[in-house]
Amino acid sequence: MEKNNAKEPLLRIKKRDDLPFVQKAVVILLAVLASLLVSALFIYFVTKLDPISVYVSMFKGAFGTARRTWITIRDTCLLLLISISLSPAFRMRFWNCGAEGQILIGGLTTAALMIYFGNKTPTFVLLLIMLLVSAAAGGLWAYLPAYFKAKYDTNETLFTLMMNYMAIQVVEFFVDFWDKKQSHSVGIINMQTEGGWFPRIFGQQYFLNIVIVLVAMVAVYIYMHYSKHGYEAAVVGESVATAKYAGINVPKVIRKNVLISGAIAGIAGFVEVSGISHTISKQTAGGRGFTAIIVCWLAKFNPFAMTIISAFIVFLSKGASQISSDFGLNEYASNIITGIILFFILSSEFFNNYKISLRHHKKEAE
Repeated sequence: MEKNNAKEPLLRIKKRDDLPFVQKAVVILLAVLASLLVSALFIYFVTKLDPISVYVSMFKGAFGTARRTWITIRDTCLLLLISISLSPAFRMRFWNCGAEGQILIGGLTTAALMIYFGNKTPTFVLLLIMLLVSAAAGGLWAYLPAYFKAKYDTNETLFTLMMNYMAIQVVEFFVDFWDKKQSHSVGIINMQTEGGWFPRIFGQQYFLNIVIVLVAMVAVYIYMHYSKHGYEAAVVGESVATAKYAGINVPKVIRKNVLISGAIAGIAGFVEVSGISHTISKQTAGGRGFTAIIVCWLAKFNPFAMTIISAFIVFLSKGASQISSDFGLNEYASNIITGIILFFILSSEFFNNYKISLRHHKKEAE
């Protein structure tokens, strides 16, 4: 018998079956612990600081005072809302990279209503109008690439990215139009009257932010997992051919779900302008639309899992700023620590989806 001299590879990578939730959580937890260990080595050998003191500083940066805690909750809610907005599109494998632009357009319509009607309309009525109009604006901004994807099968990633740059220019145009002092900024809108601002509820400034995000989270979860439309989106994401064979109107499903995605992102712009910054500029989205892609992907489009991931990323951001202040580190050193932690968390996805096996030495039977 002729021998086969081809050697078996030392390592084999095989696709895993779906792991139970507990095992996935353990893998992610181990990744976090490994990232903290590697970050501690970086802190000790490069910055010559005590890693424990640095980690304590990070915690204080996010939760050191009641005000810092509320700001962390506020920023977590906003990032979570943007991440939720991506779920309906991502579930179909429609890669909506245009959340930044949809946030800006939603925020721009909110700012316009605050400027023109903030001191003329009752707060509750104005907030309801701003909510609906910002959702419509964000949805329509997302609808354009969805229409071309459904009709001409264009590349949605490039199209939605292009729409981000268009949104930036539209915002810049209106900021200069409203700016009476030629400072390229509209400043704080209705600072004296607080017209169009989120009201304090139970004495808390950001309570309404939390309510809006919770409603959106529950609504999207029910829509994605318990409605016919969510099921159709999942089928389209798995296989367009299968969806067509099952009689699903694929172009309609794409347009509808991307419209919903853009609408929620537009609401995020409303929350940012009316409930947080009370101004509008090209920095309003602040890169959160891209960070939300990481959150949405790690959470596997589950809005409840996004809550934990969003909180952790915001915690890292606040902690990085705090250690820069406390220990005089430049922003690059603090960002390296954040990057190490995020790298390990993202790498955990590989081990949740694949397993590595070593080569087995077998005796050949003659």
